[in-house]
Amino acid sequence: MTIKADNRHLYLQVIDRLKKDIEEGLYKEKEKLPSEFDLAKQLGVSRATLREALRILEEDNVIIRRHGVGTFVNAKPLFTSGIEQLNSVTNMIKQAGMEPGTIFLSSSFQGPTDEDIRRFSLEEEDIVMVERVRTANGEPVVYCVDKMPSSVYPHKFTTEVNSLFRVLEQEENKRITYAVTQIEPLGYHERISPILNCDPESALLVLKQLHFDENDSPILYSVNYFRSDKFSFQVLRKRV
Repeated sequence: MTIKADNRHLYLQVIDRLKKDIEEGLYKEKEKLPSEFDLAKQLGVSRATLREALRILEEDNVIIRRHGVGTFVNAKPLFTSGIEQLNSVTNMIKQAGMEPGTIFLSSSFQGPTDEDIRRFSLEEEDIVMVERVRTANGEPVVYCVDKMPSSVYPHKFTTEVNSLFRVLEQEENKRITYAVTQIEPLGYHERISPILNCDPESALLVLKQLHFDENDSPILYSVNYFRSDKFSFQVLRKRV
């Protein structure tokens, strides 16, 4: 198992070797790796070299290091999507070959906050807030908070409906064409993380999106909490 020397830095060789071992099943998802001392000895490298490789692997979400416990192989994301593609959670789950579902938590009419008034350019109109947990094959994977003006809210939206995008288009003739998105990493959330069955060390990816219709009118604001061990988002960047 010792690293065979080539012209690259040793830590890069260690990264490739550990990735290969994980892909071939030597170390399985959520399995604990050997101690740094044992792993460095097996690979024939210094602990400093190993630590640099593990640091980069952790940044790439290949492994997770739990202080005082050890280093574990991260589960591979089940859902991967280009962030430049506006896709509903329902479609993301379907594209992964899984069955989307919804656990309906609540919906309420409430007076708009100052931020709601600015966001939707409101005058005197209530806001509807809907909270749901989205599931894939029955497993909770996304916590969704959606806000929209009451004039836009589809009154035929029920607990059985999965895709809010679809019901807005079919019932209210409001087709979402684009969104302005902000992505934020978030650590353990004392209320949401237990609902999504997250480990204490597991992070969440928060997507805050303001959706616009074909007339460039803002009609839906969403805050979605994705399990980072289930979802991976990519972005295509082109040189200008």
